[in-house]
Amino acid sequence: MSYRSSVARFASAVLTLVVAAACTDVSRTPTAPAVPVDISASRSKAPDGMETLSRAVIHSTVEGAQRARASRLRPRRSSNLTYHGGVGGIGVETAPRVYVVFWGSQWNNNDPSGEAALVQSFLNGVGNSSWLNSVTQYCQGVSSGTVFCNGAGMAAGNPSGILVDVWFDNTSAAASQPSQSQLAAEAVKAAGHFGNTTASSNASTQYVIATAHGNNSSGFGTQYCAYHSATSSSYGNVAYTNLPYITDGGASCGANFNGLGPNAGITIVEGHELAETISDQFPNGGWLDGSGAENGDKCAWITSGQGASAKTTLSTGTFPVQSLWSNAFNGGAGGCVLSY
Repeated sequence: MSYRSSVARFASAVLTLVVAAACTDVSRTPTAPAVPVDISASRSKAPDGMETLSRAVIHSTVEGAQRARASRLRPRRSSNLTYHGGVGGIGVETAPRVYVVFWGSQWNNNDPSGEAALVQSFLNGVGNSSWLNSVTQYCQGVSSGTVFCNGAGMAAGNPSGILVDVWFDNTSAAASQPSQSQLAAEAVKAAGHFGNTTASSNASTQYVIATAHGNNSSGFGTQYCAYHSATSSSYGNVAYTNLPYITDGGASCGANFNGLGPNAGITIVEGHELAETISDQFPNGGWLDGSGAENGDKCAWITSGQGASAKTTLSTGTFPVQSLWSNAFNGGAGGCVLSY
C-alpha cells in the first residue's frame, strides 16, 4: 500500500478500469494517455499508504473522504497474505522494472537531503538482494485465496537491474501540492517519455513520481509518507508511487527511526512501496491479508524483535529498510523478515 502515513491503494476491483488506489469512479475506457482514470473506485478500499509514526487515519484521496482505521504501527500477524485474483490477469510484477521521475523545476538546486542520489543508489542495488527476495514466494495465475504458490503460476521477480531509467522532468514547475490525478497524469506522461506505450510494456513496470523539498502532496507527514496506486490510460494500466520529499516529514516519516540516521525514512519508505507494488501491482488484485494489508504494511515501523527495521547491505551500499511479510516464515505461520 503505502507507508501509512500513507494513502491510496488500488482497492479491489474489477478491471473495468478502475485504477489508482484512492480514486474516484470510472468504468469508461480512457481515450488519451494524458487523462488518467482511477481504477479503484468500485472497490471501496481506503487508500493505501505507509502510516506516519504518529497517526493512523487514512485519507481517502480523490474525494477527500476520511475514515478512521486501526493503527498499523505494529505487524499484523492475524493472517497470511492471500491472492486476490489479479486485475486484468496481473497480480504481481514477474519482471519488475522501475522508472524514477523527479518531477518539477522545484528540484533545481533544491535537494538538501540528497534524496535524488540516495533513491537512485538504493534502487540500483536492491534487485536480486536477499532483502527483496521474499516477494518471489508470491505469484499470479493461481486461484483467488491461494496462500502458498508452491511453484504454481508465475512468480513475482527479484532481478538485478530493477532501476531502468531516471528522468528529471524539471523544465517547468510541478503543481505546488499535486493531487492524486496530477500524480497519475505525470505517471502516464512518464510512460510515454520512456516509450512504454502498450499495456504489455506496463504490465510489470512501476513509476516513482518523486516531488521536491517543500513540494509535497496534501496530507504528507500527517496522514501518509508515500503511497502506491495505479491509473488507466491508452498505454494500459500504469502503476505508480507518490514519493514525497521524505525528510520533510521528519520523525513522522522515519527520520532517525530505530537510530538508523536522519535520512533513514527515505529508503525505508521507498523500499516499502517497491515491495508492495511488486506483490500487488494494481491494488488490490495481488497479495493482501484479510484486513487489506500488503507485505509492507504488516511489518511497518517495528522497533524491536523479529522484523525490526535495520540496515541491509546491497551492491551499492548499506541502507535502512523495514522487514517484509513472508507467508513461508515460521513454518508457514508467517512473519516479518529482513532476508529470505
